[in-house]
Amino acid sequence: MDKARIFLAGVGGQGTLTATTLLARTALDEGAPVTSGEIHGMAQRGGVVESTVLIGGYASPRIDHGEADILLGFEPLETLRALPYLHETGTIFSNQDILPPPGVALGREQYPETADMETKIRACADTVTFLPCFALARQAGSVLTANMVLLGALFGAGVLPFGFDALERSIRSYLKPAIVDINIAAAHLGRQAGAA
Repeated sequence: MDKARIFLAGVGGQGTLTATTLLARTALDEGAPVTSGEIHGMAQRGGVVESTVLIGGYASPRIDHGEADILLGFEPLETLRALPYLHETGTIFSNQDILPPPGVALGREQYPETADMETKIRACADTVTFLPCFALARQAGSVLTANMVLLGALFGAGVLPFGFDALERSIRSYLKPAIVDINIAAAHLGRQAGAA
């Protein structure tokens, strides 16, 4: 695939924007024209964060409903909410571990049944990969690397114009040296889980 429109959806504190920046920088380093933007974001923990990365010469960072080739969902409910952006033959990589929104955490609302959400998500794409991102991130050494688990699965799947090695180079180039090894470990676990 020479071109890709990628929609990223998560909540504040999950590293969605860090993943967006790393993905865009990787594309630039690999010589691909890239456009990226934050469609809607809230800085505080728990707020919805949506962003885009368009690879291959798109003029605008905007992705309208039905246009995304790939959806990266950092939380299952956010994956479900972002489904309208995906086209019918799109690909989804989603965290399967839930992060309850404040209303659910406070007992005022109920989180949807995860099995029902998974059924709806699987019905809207050709390829869907659910990953236990939090569990794999803990295995790597920190739950804060769950975003790298998801990127590892994306880069390992062969759906981008560049491969997993490009992600590893970017992690080494753009993340603080103290957290490089743990993030690379998380990315490898994501790649392995995505290929299973």
